[in-house]
Amino acid sequence: MKKELELYVHIPFCVRKCAYCDFLSFPVRKENISAYVKALVREIEEKKEQFSQYRVTTVFLGGGTPSILEGEYTASIFHALRENFDIADNAEITMEVNPGTVSEEKVTMWKKCGVNRLSIGLQSVNDEELKMLGRIHTYKEFLCTWELVRRAGFHNINIDLISAIPGQTEKSWEKTLCTVAKLQPEHISAYSLIIEEGTPFGEIYAEGAVQKEKTALPLPDEDAERAIYEATGEILRRYGYERYEISNYAKPGYECRHNLGYWQRKEYLGLGLGAASLIAEHRFCNTDKMDVYLEGGKDRTGESHRLTIQEQMEEFMFLGLRETKGVSKKHFFDVFGVKMDLVYGETIRKLVKQQLLVIEKERVRLTEHGIDISNYVMSEFLF
Repeated sequence: MKKELELYVHIPFCVRKCAYCDFLSFPVRKENISAYVKALVREIEEKKEQFSQYRVTTVFLGGGTPSILEGEYTASIFHALRENFDIADNAEITMEVNPGTVSEEKVTMWKKCGVNRLSIGLQSVNDEELKMLGRIHTYKEFLCTWELVRRAGFHNINIDLISAIPGQTEKSWEKTLCTVAKLQPEHISAYSLIIEEGTPFGEIYAEGAVQKEKTALPLPDEDAERAIYEATGEILRRYGYERYEISNYAKPGYECRHNLGYWQRKEYLGLGLGAASLIAEHRFCNTDKMDVYLEGGKDRTGESHRLTIQEQMEEFMFLGLRETKGVSKKHFFDVFGVKMDLVYGETIRKLVKQQLLVIEKERVRLTEHGIDISNYVMSEFLF
C-alpha cells in the first residue's frame, strides 16, 4: 500500500508585492516565468523515482500569485506532476488566485488541469483598505473574479481576509465579514495582520516607528483587536461556518485537506524556489536564490534538518493544537510509544488550571482564551 504525500508547488511571481507581505515573491517578468517553469518541470521529473511509493492526496499551488501564469505554463506544470507522481483520483488540488490576474481562458485551463479548489486573496471589501494594503484590485474586480469562477463550475472556494488592518474599526471588519459570508464561499480564512520586518509596513509600524510616519493610520488597539477577533467567530457561525483551526472556518466537509496535513504532520514535498518539505521526519527546503534554482542540480537544496524525537513531540503538540479539536492522547502514544501525560502532564495540568486548555475524553484542546493567546500556550510545549 502506498504512503500518502502532499505536494506544495511555489510560484514566486506577483504583479506587485503587497505592503505587508514577507513571502518569497517578487514582481514578474515574462522571461523569468519561462525559465522558472522549465526549471520547476525539471525538478518535478527528478523526483519521480524517489517518490514512486507515494500516492499524492493534495496539491497546492501557492505563491506569490500562481494565477499570474498564462494557461500554457499552468498546463506544463500539471502535465509534469501527473506524469511523475501518482495523484489520487479524489486529490484536493488548490490554486491561489488574486483578482486582477484572472481571465476566462485561464479559468478554463485550470479546470482542464484538474484544479478543484481555489483560494482567492480578497483581504477586505473596503477599497481604501485594499489600497492601503498595496493590493492591485478593487472589491468590484474581486466580484468579477468570483462570478467568473462560480460560472466555470468551481464549487470549493476559499476567500482570504485580513483583520487588524491600520485604521480598521470593528464596524468596517464586520462589514467585510458579512459581505463575504453572504456570498457563501465554502471556506473563509480570517488572519490577523502581522507586522513583519523588511516589509513597507514593518518600516512604518515597527516599535517606535509610528511617530516617524505621522501620516500612517494607527493599528487597532488591544481592545479593538479583541472585539474584531470575537466578532469573527460569532458572525461566521451565523452564516453556517464552523471554525476548525485558529484562523480557518468552513462549511461542513470543506475543511482544507492540504492545510490539515501540515497541522497533522503528514509528509509533504515542496517544489519550486524556497519550497519546504517534511519527509521521514526530515525537514528541508530548496534554495531561495533564483539563479541557483534555475541552474538545478544538488545546489538547489538549501537548509536541511533531521528532527529529534523531542522536536517531533513539540511539533505534534504546537501544530496539532491549532485545530479546534486539539490533539489525541491515543495518537501521541501510537506515534511515540509513550503516554502524553508522562511527557507533558505537568505542562497540561498548569495550562488547564490557567483555563487555556481543556481535556475532553482522550483529547486536549485550546479553550477560547487559549486560542486568544495561543503563541504563549504553544511555547509551553517546547523542551
